[in-house]
Amino acid sequence: MMANTKNYIEPGGNVLVIGGELRFEGDGHITGLTAEPQPDSTATTVAKLKDDFNSLLAKLRTAGLIAE
Repeated sequence: MMANTKNYIEPGGNVLVIGGELRFEGDGHITGLTAEPQPDSTATTVAKLKDDFNSLLAKLRTAGLIAE
């Protein structure tokens, strides 16, 4: 019988490949990630709200959480 796993650690242990689902349950959490905080919007106009939203999108792109 041959095993086929989608989640594995590459030789050397420096890369963890997640090809399946990564699930956090209960008190599960991630540590060590850093991200610039996004303040709550205080926009009073649609134009300012657009600027705040675009700032959030830029931070998500920089963090690699959404595509460029």
